[in-house]
Amino acid sequence: MFRRRQLPLLFLSACLLLAAPAQERTEVKETAAQRAYRSHRGPQIARAIRKILSDKQASRGFWGIQVVSLDTGKTLFELDPDKLFTPASNTKLFTTATALATLGPDFRFQTTLESSGAMDSSGRLQGDLLLVGRGDPNLSNRVLPYQDRSVFDGPRLRVLEALADQLTARGVKVVEGDVIGDDSFFAFQRYPQGWAQDDLMWPDGAPVSALTLHDNTQGLVIAPGAAAGEKAVITLNPDVAYYDIDNRTVTSAGNGPREIGMDRQPGSRTLVVWGAIPMSDPGMAISVALEDPAEFAAQALRTLLQQRGIKITGRTRAQHTLTATLPITALQVDKNSLTGKGGADEPAYTASTGRTVLATYESTPLLEDLRVINKVSQNLHAELVLRVMGRRFGTAPTLEGALAAEQGVLDQAGIGRDEYDLFDGSGLSQQNLVSPRAVVKLLLWADQQPWAADFRSTLPVSGQDGTLADRLRVPASTGRVQAKTGTLSFVNSLSGYLETAKGVRLAFSIFANHHPLTSAGGKQVIDAIVKAIANDKPPARRAKKKSKS
Repeated sequence: MFRRRQLPLLFLSACLLLAAPAQERTEVKETAAQRAYRSHRGPQIARAIRKILSDKQASRGFWGIQVVSLDTGKTLFELDPDKLFTPASNTKLFTTATALATLGPDFRFQTTLESSGAMDSSGRLQGDLLLVGRGDPNLSNRVLPYQDRSVFDGPRLRVLEALADQLTARGVKVVEGDVIGDDSFFAFQRYPQGWAQDDLMWPDGAPVSALTLHDNTQGLVIAPGAAAGEKAVITLNPDVAYYDIDNRTVTSAGNGPREIGMDRQPGSRTLVVWGAIPMSDPGMAISVALEDPAEFAAQALRTLLQQRGIKITGRTRAQHTLTATLPITALQVDKNSLTGKGGADEPAYTASTGRTVLATYESTPLLEDLRVINKVSQNLHAELVLRVMGRRFGTAPTLEGALAAEQGVLDQAGIGRDEYDLFDGSGLSQQNLVSPRAVVKLLLWADQQPWAADFRSTLPVSGQDGTLADRLRVPASTGRVQAKTGTLSFVNSLSGYLETAKGVRLAFSIFANHHPLTSAGGKQVIDAIVKAIANDKPPARRAKKKSKS
């Protein structure tokens, strides 16, 4: 496998095109009140953080911190702000901010049913039927707009059912051809570099595809059999014949523990399920990632069409764009496109040459999904948004082209290329590197953009929603912190905005790498640091000692 670091010549022309003068932040002169605040709070914050990090376990890790005033750009505290850290899901800050800068909050995805064949008067469609995906992350039953948590309601294939109903309404009765899941809008690069193999079976590591149904997962429900000693009952949701289930589970008597194991080898279409589930168990639901989402989508569509009485004579298959078929020069990016407004001003997608659009589904505005991405830290959606940026503002539908487009925006934000090295859009890659200073620069830049309020609205709010719903629930910080969390093995991060009780607006970034704490322990230390920053009480005055006469 090629490493992206080994491809500088491929990206040299793209990088030269994207280089643009960095927009320096206008430094605002401090008021007397702001200067007084910094003069007493800076030392306070420094003492408090050093005390927190003196803990025996926390001190064994690597910490990077920067705290900057949003109003003046002055630094209140920093600790190794220029060192590079694994950011985990703080990577999503870069993805969502650059998406707002390029695609715009009103951008919408379109998914279509298309065919190059003609339909005769008896309802016979003489040609293949293609389900064409263009990166919509929410072809699912997810309820939007996002409220305080992710909610799913109704059939998992709700959107696909709507497309099938449109086809039925057109009078199609027979498809004389194949049913094709077409995800060629993106190159067939399912897994970015640096993703761990043990993530790929589960929803957090679901493969990237321009044709994504229900987060590219299939649900399983495992319930006890009719009697002890019988196999457990495994049902699929949705009921689409895709995975072969090797059921090695057994129903146990009484109220014993549930012990279920599951495995799928990379590239395999067989799920092996083993273990025991007691008779008294109400059953368990679990989701597993798909192997080839486009092929699954084609099979799901075929099932729905057959349920509606439509006969299909051909096969079920997927259609991909292989990277080997793309010219190297296609990795260049048009720098003039990167400032596009996106959204309502973008032209509608049209069918490929020679095809007719038979049914269309249009998504909700992009901003609704950016809230999902940052609030619940949805990996797959971040990857899809990154690739749409690359597809629309470059000449390559590849991950490399998408990262080059993102880099062009970060150039404009004044973030140096030596301050980060990103391999994906979600932060699941353990090869990503970012400095605290780069994140704070991004936050300061985003705060000056027309979409600043939209960007803030995507971030979890302390003590209220998303991944911060149960964190920082004290008066000094509840509702006052809007920040993105990040978690990998031995990695924790938190970066975003904070407003103190006295109305002082701050941007901050905190990284912890290679620490021996549990994930919960890492979060507790970070939360203690944020509380110390938020506590803007003036230093207590010492009582004067009375002189002895």
